[in-house]
Amino acid sequence: MDELDLLKKDWKKQDAHLPHIKAKEIYPLLLKKSSSIVKWIFLISIAELILGVLLNFFTADQRFWEIIEDIHLKTANIIMYIIDYIVLGFFIFMFYKRYRAINTTDSASALMKNILKTRKIVKYYIIYVLTSSGITFFIAFIFTLLYSNKFEGLRTSINWNKAIAIGLIVTIIFIGILWGIYTLLYGILLRKLKKNYKEIKRLEI
Repeated sequence: MDELDLLKKDWKKQDAHLPHIKAKEIYPLLLKKSSSIVKWIFLISIAELILGVLLNFFTADQRFWEIIEDIHLKTANIIMYIIDYIVLGFFIFMFYKRYRAINTTDSASALMKNILKTRKIVKYYIIYVLTSSGITFFIAFIFTLLYSNKFEGLRTSINWNKAIAIGLIVTIIFIGILWGIYTLLYGILLRKLKKNYKEIKRLEI
């Protein structure tokens, strides 16, 4: 149990005849914890960017680009890389901005607003990643069926309604796995931020 939890526990237990622990004594600890949480969100997003760059560097070899070119997605793939890096860079900047904002907050109302903004930005980020990944995966699936040499002999006999349905199902499963990963990475931190928000609101500093 950390210092904040102990202080809140003592605060709840204190007798009516004893001097009350002032809310302002708890607020700095909530501020510190909130700042630490947002800092971790910022660091995880940077680690994610670095991991993505390393994976692209080591997996995007000549054979990879030959496969991508074979299904006519080379240009689209390059554009998606550029867009993803730009968007991820934007979110990293926003996470850092929120960290700085929370770290320099001097009032409870401002802290609550910053916590809500941080949670909203993280949710937008997760939605973007899931949406872009799902669309990219589904398009790659369809274009592979349309243009890959591996399916050349089967192309005329493919039932496209079934193929699209299978593609959608596989894409949903893929998005579900990603959602689980991001829930593990960011969900715990967001729940802690929400808990801090409720505590600050309850204190009514």
